[in-house]
Amino acid sequence: MNILISFEAYFVGLVAFLHIYFLVLEMFFWNKPLGLKVFNLSKTFADESKSLAANQGLYNGFLAAGLIWGLYLGASGYAVKLFFLGCVVIAGVYGALTVNRKIFFVQAMPAIIALLLVYFSP
Repeated sequence: MNILISFEAYFVGLVAFLHIYFLVLEMFFWNKPLGLKVFNLSKTFADESKSLAANQGLYNGFLAAGLIWGLYLGASGYAVKLFFLGCVVIAGVYGALTVNRKIFFVQAMPAIIALLLVYFSP
């Protein structure tokens, strides 16, 4: 197995795992102590925005599903991985510009690395 392909699969899998984690946080822990701490929210705001966060979490789940699908397809999943990683990069950059710069490093940066590894994979 080519070492570049190993790094590619690792980073795509990491991005998928992160989005499953985001799904769980946003759908199930948004207004719980863990969600309040991770997102630095007040209990009142978290309670009021719980349904919006759950919707956001669901979208993160779709991104993870697409990345897992691309990994499952192997080499023939090239375009699928590029598409879903591109979506993650755009979402991460938008989140960094509109919500918190930290989102760029947590969401967009791993996806950029994975996107470059997929793009340049043999």
